[in-house]
Amino acid sequence: MRGEQRCVEPHCAARYGLDEPLLVCSRCGGLLEIKTQPARDSSDLRALWQRRRASSQARDRSGVWRFRELLPFDEGVFAVTLFEGNTPLYEAPRSASYCGLDRLLLKHQGCNPTGSFKDTGMTVAVTQAVRLGAQTVVCASTGNTAASLAAYAARADLRCAILVPRGQISHAKLVQSLDYGATVLEIEGDFDRCMSLIRELSEEPSIYVVNSINPFRLEGQKTTAFELLEQLAWEVPDHVIVPGGNLGNVSALGKGFLEMLELGLIERLPRVSVAQAEGAAPLVRFLSASPQPSSLAPISHPATLATAIKIGAPVSWKKAARVVQRTGGRAVAVSELEIAEAKAVVGRDGIGCEPASAAAVAGIKKLVAQGLVSPDERVVAVLTGHVLKDADYAMRYHTGRLFEASSGRYRNAPQRVEARAETILTLLSNRNRSWT
Repeated sequence: MRGEQRCVEPHCAARYGLDEPLLVCSRCGGLLEIKTQPARDSSDLRALWQRRRASSQARDRSGVWRFRELLPFDEGVFAVTLFEGNTPLYEAPRSASYCGLDRLLLKHQGCNPTGSFKDTGMTVAVTQAVRLGAQTVVCASTGNTAASLAAYAARADLRCAILVPRGQISHAKLVQSLDYGATVLEIEGDFDRCMSLIRELSEEPSIYVVNSINPFRLEGQKTTAFELLEQLAWEVPDHVIVPGGNLGNVSALGKGFLEMLELGLIERLPRVSVAQAEGAAPLVRFLSASPQPSSLAPISHPATLATAIKIGAPVSWKKAARVVQRTGGRAVAVSELEIAEAKAVVGRDGIGCEPASAAAVAGIKKLVAQGLVSPDERVVAVLTGHVLKDADYAMRYHTGRLFEASSGRYRNAPQRVEARAETILTLLSNRNRSWT
């Protein structure tokens, strides 16, 4: 295997082999990240990756393993894959207008096999679990990680156990894990309580943890940055904005962009920003504090209806803060109504997304209003989950039941009508088609 695991804490900087089954640094408890070197000259990587798009080989059909020169495995590794990645980059004219932009692109990671961005990381993490001889893979989850792990564990024929906060994830996500055969354990408390239990379980040698604290997860997720750049013909966007929960995704995307810069495949970095729900915005508080504290203060009772980002103690906050600061990005908090209405507008573009994804679009709108993003700049929002991940949320919004006093501007409730053609035609002729 090429590369090593490194502690991200500057005062420690410990190094470990890629075969060492570590979750965090054994010396200081800091997060680990993986450093790899491509096995070939980087000058022809773009052309090689593009050629693989026409290949029928399993690894080439994956939008993660297609970039395997920058993954920490030998060429002959058996990849546990569901052909993840290769997700669309959509033009979104209505969302652009809503945000005050001339143009907005939406990178839809909800088009992955299990409906979320988690698949791009899970293929690598479960492949590493198999390499290390793990018997059981586990995670704490607000839903999407659980669904992804359950699917990839089933493909790898591994036992799978998932800890979820009882009553705090959508049934659509929960049923995926059940259908894929995972053991789902409902815990009293929130995600952060589940995560603390996961850390204890990680001490058992037969168990392999695949939350985003696992650096191999982020190795897979970083390939989204490569794919996005390829879709843009290697023209770097001005801004990329990501929803922020446990903060592994922004950490991974930032790592991907930085690696492309180091290899000389791009000449500058995009500004990478994070959008969090107001009731679960610990990174926003940390980065906006003056003077900046030495550590992030967790939110003991995070609150948001966008359950995928309902996390008060994100484990990857140091990596994420480093990415935001290194690239000149921002961390922005958005309200529940701003999330709900941005989600509805994304739907009007015929795209759709889960609530947490819409936080990114709501965040862009706020950054434009604050003058931190210019209308003519090239902006990409990363949508992290499919619209059907939380169908109940959308139904409650459109029927006016999402908030106590719902004033949703884009509500579109079903209407009961008399079963007569002329009644229907009259209704359609009077319908206000304006979405603005």
